Amino acid sequence: MRLIIASNNKGKIREYKQLLEPLGYDIVSQREAGINIEVEETGTTFAENSALKARAIFEITKNAVLADDSGLEIDALNGEPGVYSARYGGCTNDAERVALVLDKMKDVPDEKRTAHFVCTIHFIAQNGSEIAVEGRVYGKIGYEPEGENGFGYDPIFMYEGKSFAQIGAKEKNAVSHRANALKALIQKLTSQEG
Repeated sequence: MRLIIASNNKGKIREYKQLLEPLGYDIVSQREAGINIEVEETGTTFAENSALKARAIFEITKNAVLADDSGLEIDALNGEPGVYSARYGGCTNDAERVALVLDKMKDVPDEKRTAHFVCTIHFIAQNGSEIAVEGRVYGKIGYEPEGENGFGYDPIFMYEGKSFAQIGAKEKNAVSHRANALKALIQKLTSQEG
């Protein structure tokens, strides 16, 4: 079944392909589906933003769609960057955002560097029914970027001694916030079928 991912983020699309294609979904990005809109994320929560994106794409296509909103919440920064993760501090790229976080965290001791990634998924089936789920993964903020894999804040998010940019796709896809949200979604989808 064709499933449109309401995103053009190459890293995100790659992860969804790895996670969903084995279940029989034909994953296409928003661009591949011929949709050239940028849904404004006016929500104040990840759940509101993912619902806005999913509903906008579904309205245009009447095709099954999955939208997510995700970000990094750092305890020492009162939950920043949070829903503003992708546009944190007015930065224009991942390297700038990572540098900003590291600068803000420079005097924070190790035991207070706790953080988690959050991912909310809003899924709209072909028939218009909607499912919303959330997944999280907990770790710490490192002291410098490490690793070549991943995207976004992965190089500074430490999980069991390694950054998310140091672990392989298979391991990340087993433990990430997106994977945990997707597991919750798959559980709901399969329980509806039964």
